[in-house]
Amino acid sequence: MKDDLTIALFQTNLIWEHPEQNRINLGKKISTLTKPVDVIVLPEMFTSGFTMNASSVAESMNGTTVSWMQDLAKQTYAAITGSIVIKEDDKYYNRLLFVHPDGRIDCYNKKHTFTLAGEHEIYQSGNSISIINYKGWKIKPLICYDLRFPVWSRNVEGYDLLLYVANWPKVRINAWNALLKARAIENMSYCVGVNRVGLDANNHEYSGHSAIYDTLGERLDTTPNDKEAVEIVTLHKSHIETYRNKLGFLNDKDAFSLK
Repeated sequence: MKDDLTIALFQTNLIWEHPEQNRINLGKKISTLTKPVDVIVLPEMFTSGFTMNASSVAESMNGTTVSWMQDLAKQTYAAITGSIVIKEDDKYYNRLLFVHPDGRIDCYNKKHTFTLAGEHEIYQSGNSISIINYKGWKIKPLICYDLRFPVWSRNVEGYDLLLYVANWPKVRINAWNALLKARAIENMSYCVGVNRVGLDANNHEYSGHSAIYDTLGERLDTTPNDKEAVEIVTLHKSHIETYRNKLGFLNDKDAFSLK
């Protein structure tokens, strides 16, 4: 078990529907890390941008990007996570991959596909929650639009870290800011959100606002907006235990089940 968990957030621009160039660019950025980290977090659809042209960028779980992530995780001794387009059983998924340093992979398929952009017409919606056990930490990964649905992130598993990867546009960034903070407070967990920057091929602008909040909703990072950045923050398990034991808010949560 590890009391401290060091997170590296990669807030980056993405080249539209160009997996190879995005891997090259991200590989260069990751190579600039000057100190060990435990988790490297990349944005949603980090090989392509938020595209509905799934067939043009989709890969399999035996594809180039998965192998690239496994190689980097091994080289850096860090887990690497972010979502890509995966084709499986003739269906497309917006799938978050959490690749451990030993090559093991945990997956989460985006539950709430973004109907405003027609994502639900292209991508299969996920139907299960994933809890990742890593270095004694319980991590719950979610993707972008999932942030708007608090029941799906509800902390019934006793997780320590809620993790969102996103392509969240600038026009609605106030909602991103408010909801990330709220998710941390209501679940008494750390909450990490990594968003992209730049302009995509549909002229949607992204301003980043990647952030890390603690159990009380205090922001821990100083990630700049509207530009590429790498932010490194260390989280402490003792912080979670102290405030959950002191305040006990999770003990009073309502009981209900999802259907």
